[in-house]
Amino acid sequence: MLDNLALARRVVATALLCIVPAVAVAGTAERTLANGLKVIVKEDHRSPVAVSMVWYRAGSMDEVSGTTGVAHVLEHMMFKGTQKVPRGEFSRIIAGAGGRDNAFTSRDYTAYHQQLHKSKLALALELEADRMVNLQFSEEEFAREIKVIMEERRMRTDDNPHAQLAELMMATVYAVHPYRTPVIGWMNDLENLRLADARDWYNKWYAPNNATLVVCGDVEAENVFLLAEKFFGPIPARTLPERKSPIEPQQRGTKRVNLKAPAEQPYLLMAYPVPVLRDVDTDWEPYALSLLEGVLDGSAAARLPRELVRNRRIANSAGSSYDITNRGPGLFLLDGVPAEGKSAAEVETAMRDQIRRLVEDGISDEELRRIKAQVIASQIFSQDSVFYQAMRMGALNSVGLPHDSVDRQVKKLQEVSVAQIREVARKYLVDDNLTVGVLDPQRIAAGRPPRLDVGNGRDE
Repeated sequence: MLDNLALARRVVATALLCIVPAVAVAGTAERTLANGLKVIVKEDHRSPVAVSMVWYRAGSMDEVSGTTGVAHVLEHMMFKGTQKVPRGEFSRIIAGAGGRDNAFTSRDYTAYHQQLHKSKLALALELEADRMVNLQFSEEEFAREIKVIMEERRMRTDDNPHAQLAELMMATVYAVHPYRTPVIGWMNDLENLRLADARDWYNKWYAPNNATLVVCGDVEAENVFLLAEKFFGPIPARTLPERKSPIEPQQRGTKRVNLKAPAEQPYLLMAYPVPVLRDVDTDWEPYALSLLEGVLDGSAAARLPRELVRNRRIANSAGSSYDITNRGPGLFLLDGVPAEGKSAAEVETAMRDQIRRLVEDGISDEELRRIKAQVIASQIFSQDSVFYQAMRMGALNSVGLPHDSVDRQVKKLQEVSVAQIREVARKYLVDDNLTVGVLDPQRIAAGRPPRLDVGNGRDE
């Protein structure tokens, strides 16, 4: 018999699965200006807040050898001022209006955002439009910012053994695809970047026809369109460079890398190439992979933490991750930290065993219901955040998916079967696709503990 807590969880899970159609994402309004700028508006009148985001479809995957990190460098330079708004004034003006702002660079895109009172939306749009076309480039500011970014790299990658292994893994998994380079750039490239490289990047990609404005919150769509036309409309479109993204060749055997670095514990990272979502309505494997991630990780009841950490005590931590949306190829990742007296090889064997069991025995209908409830609940609850709604729409649009497709994705997740989850595990989580990375801990110098923070630039 179920105890009260278990019964409550089942009732909640069943209810969530039943109510999804009723709480699907509300409609959005979209318009494209004559200069190519796409404007997406989502009205949410629960609080007098507006989130404004400008997304440029240019990230580290668009860089070329020798200038890695330039997308992130330009993100920093975007706060260095225009003739109208001097250095440092952008964020000060937003803060003075009671708002906050930031930016982030990824492999696929670069985005700039503000969150502030709805009455100040015009101010945010005016500032963003100004720096889209009027950014000033100073040798002095560039030299200062490069030093800042190089120190970020030292602190967040070079002094972080887990980040070092992740960087080495990406360069090993991908033979030709630009995902193999780090977003922050290789140190040698940062040392040799010039102001002209940042200016060229800005001139190539920072154009209205390579950007999307996303506004979410207590706004009226038509008013947002008028403001967008007022501030962004006069900016001319540009001819964009031809994008050449190489196709990664089929992997034909297990790859292994070993990293010796100062650390207290070993660390294991396993990567399998997998598909990502390209067609919301006809694809099914990415949805099955998302639920496979939930089977292996995502809660205390998931298989990896339950079996490897609590039951068998082989690992101090064990998990999986999968990003369903990318402009480039996808990876299904497993990682773990061995328990005291255990090795990375033992954790790898245990993880392989969990995959084998899943392929051979499948999962129960009850387990599938629980996983679906968790995944779908996270989609529903995320709608409580105006900022996250804008983030999700901008990210989907920037990777080429419909920005308003979340409800359709939830429906497709509901349709995934036990057999489909077993099939993607059987098809993709195989040795010939596998890359294994192991951190081999070396003695830490006295008084110099490894740093564990990770991130990029002004990124949150």
